[in-house]
Amino acid sequence: MCRGIARRAAKNFYFSFLVLPKEKRNAICAVYAFMRHADDITDDTLIPCEERRQRLAQWLESARQVFAGNISDDPVLYALADAQHRFTIPIDLFEQLVAGTSMDLEPESYSRFQTFDELYRYCYYVASVVGLVCIRIFGYRDKKAEGLAEKLGIAFQLTNVIRDVKEDVSLGRVYIPQQDLARFGIDNDSLQVPARSRELLGFEAQRARDFYAAATELLPLIDVDSRPALWALVTIYRSLLEKIAERGYDVFSRRVSLSLSEKLAILAKAWFARIFVRPLTA
Repeated sequence: MCRGIARRAAKNFYFSFLVLPKEKRNAICAVYAFMRHADDITDDTLIPCEERRQRLAQWLESARQVFAGNISDDPVLYALADAQHRFTIPIDLFEQLVAGTSMDLEPESYSRFQTFDELYRYCYYVASVVGLVCIRIFGYRDKKAEGLAEKLGIAFQLTNVIRDVKEDVSLGRVYIPQQDLARFGIDNDSLQVPARSRELLGFEAQRARDFYAAATELLPLIDVDSRPALWALVTIYRSLLEKIAERGYDVFSRRVSLSLSEKLAILAKAWFARIFVRPLTA
């Protein structure tokens, strides 16, 4: 079930999951399914905000119960408990995952970020924490990997912010810091004008590239059998960012994404590296 959820919803992540050893792949899919359910609760605008909070709290409490050894008939929680135990994932990381999801229930906390530090905090909870969970599954020995995984999560989320500007604005959400908008003479209403936002989005893209640099140091720190998966994930997201740049940061006329053939080409190289244990560079 967890793999099915990941296959349907994790358009970029799922391809990188495929090159993990089965045990690790199953664990990653369980984590993703847990997060997906939390996201679905948050995004269900047909349900009052306070009720969504209560459902998120119940979902987290159900996870705590299975971590404590209680039996659950929910296949996602059952798989999640196995992953948590098998890879010794700190339970507080799952609590942070849900805390990050719940931040989207606080309109003022994400539609009016004033500074990059405020955006960084949001990105940490919704993306870096995912990375901190994933590297427990990937395996690592050097604690330095944790700080690098945090930075890489920021890069991924900044890429999402750039790609999804049009969709987010239509929902009344502005993730780009107001300080940055002011720097380029843009307000929330003019953000969707490609000619005016190009320089701003280019600035945010360079910021993301700076965080992607962490992948170069992180890749050799994780277990060899997980490196192709991380390499594939980083390559997919960095390629997406560069594709946006090639289109002059026009994320308004149509949604920018990698084609299936582009993803398969990346996946093929990752499979080759896994089979022949060839080194990959981020």
